[in-house]
Amino acid sequence: MNGAAKGAIVGGVFLAMAGGAAYGVVTLVGDSGGGSTGTDKNGAAGNGAVTAQRASGPVTDQEAARVAKDFLAAWAAGNAGAAADLTNNPQAAQPAVADFRSKALVSKAVITPGTPNGTTVPFKVEAEITHEGTAKPFAYESQLTVVRGSTSGKPVVDWQPSVIHPQLQKDERLRAGTPASPPVKAVDRHGKELTAEQYPSLRPVLDALRKTYGEKAGGTPGVEVWIEPATADAPKRTLATLVEGTPGQLQTVLDANVQAAAEKAVERHAEASVVAVQPSTGDILAVANHRRDGFNAAMQGRRAPGSTMKIVTAAMLLEKGLVAADRPAACPASASWDGKVFRNLDGFSLSGQPFSTSFAKSCNTAFISLIDDVKDNGALPRVAKEAFGIGLDWKTGIPSQDGTVPVTSGSAAAAEYIGQGAIQMNPLNMASITATARTGVFRQPVLVKASLDGRTLATASRPLAPGVSAQLVRMMRQTATSGTAAKAMAPVGGSDKGAKTGSAEVDGAAAPDSWFTGFSGDVAAAAMVEGGGHGGDAAGPIVATVLNAS
Repeated sequence: MNGAAKGAIVGGVFLAMAGGAAYGVVTLVGDSGGGSTGTDKNGAAGNGAVTAQRASGPVTDQEAARVAKDFLAAWAAGNAGAAADLTNNPQAAQPAVADFRSKALVSKAVITPGTPNGTTVPFKVEAEITHEGTAKPFAYESQLTVVRGSTSGKPVVDWQPSVIHPQLQKDERLRAGTPASPPVKAVDRHGKELTAEQYPSLRPVLDALRKTYGEKAGGTPGVEVWIEPATADAPKRTLATLVEGTPGQLQTVLDANVQAAAEKAVERHAEASVVAVQPSTGDILAVANHRRDGFNAAMQGRRAPGSTMKIVTAAMLLEKGLVAADRPAACPASASWDGKVFRNLDGFSLSGQPFSTSFAKSCNTAFISLIDDVKDNGALPRVAKEAFGIGLDWKTGIPSQDGTVPVTSGSAAAAEYIGQGAIQMNPLNMASITATARTGVFRQPVLVKASLDGRTLATASRPLAPGVSAQLVRMMRQTATSGTAAKAMAPVGGSDKGAKTGSAEVDGAAAPDSWFTGFSGDVAAAAMVEGGGHGGDAAGPIVATVLNAS
């Protein structure tokens, strides 16, 4: 132990005093005791005795236990250099371990290893945060994995930010003190409070609302522990509160009842997201995600939307007079464009059926075969932007992605007709597209009314051409009653309902993404499940649940 720290073994617990702060780490059960630590030229460190016994091959359970014990002891003692030297990335590990005391304000810590699972060692951190005389417990669990150094052959901790705290990601930092943005009390359109405890998937939304509107809402900050994001535009994530601040009230346009239904709906699938909007206003009624990474994919995701994009493609074809809902349209089993063959699901074809049936049955070739008649690769991107508002820098109140439909050529242009290729969307974008199809007019989605902060909302340059919205609504109704969306939409009450399914192929994925968008009355919703398969199977029931709650 260095000169800045003093320690002793008391009742099987390693206790250390570092800079006047008490730290401790419980030794691993069955460990016979110490061993020296050292670092090679490449920063790969480990227990010298262990390395002499086994310098190659898989890390043994004994090596993992010893290195984990030494690392946790150095961390608990506040010895950042020694802890970092026991990892495979000392340059990243040292400041993170040092910040645990100096920036996260940890005054006391006991780190208790759990039962190892091979080379992975779980542990529990029981810390105390102290700020200006106020102290509060801060406890959590994490784990580390021991690997063999790539050049030294020594066993070392595989450094990840999550070793310090399980929610830390690359380039993020643990911090404590008085945050720049005061807390907010977000309420829904009816005045009901929205909390992350009651609506867990709203946490990134509420964090983002606080970052944007904390000062405007008139609150005063308290003292907190938080995760500082890697980029300045991302919101911090509060982990614990030492001293409560005074929150300012923030009115949102969310609907607590719809949000509750959305939260429950996305729990059916991992990597699921859904958004509901009100077509007559653009108000966002619900945002929900069920993801391991906490990412707000519902509003910030960027994925190909599959056949849900046919709503926009159909609008473009209708405006050009190349199709009509009740006019026959060819739907062969396959169609080629620029050397690429496009096929329908299971090779189906339709003969003598109107375009509305090709839309309802999601016939790819009915769309692809018309690209030669369009004679303009920029037609689809123009309609997406001019009438549906895609790519207009939406200002929803928090960070969001508003979709991209780039101009492409060759087979890539054909792929865009069916929502593949370079097109990128998220459930917010597709819910808005459905809302625009429903009313004929784009209204930029918002979480907070623009009147609160005077921001300028995006406006489309024109509405859909006369009659186009009515035909889109008719075709979506047919899809919901006798097309690919019929099974998923069956539970949705009333006759005023419509939908569109989608499945988007993703390179390297075992199954396509599942997409579904629909409307019922004055609510439009869209959902996406990564790797969920057919749109009606995974994403469809999510949308139906949300629409039923509206």
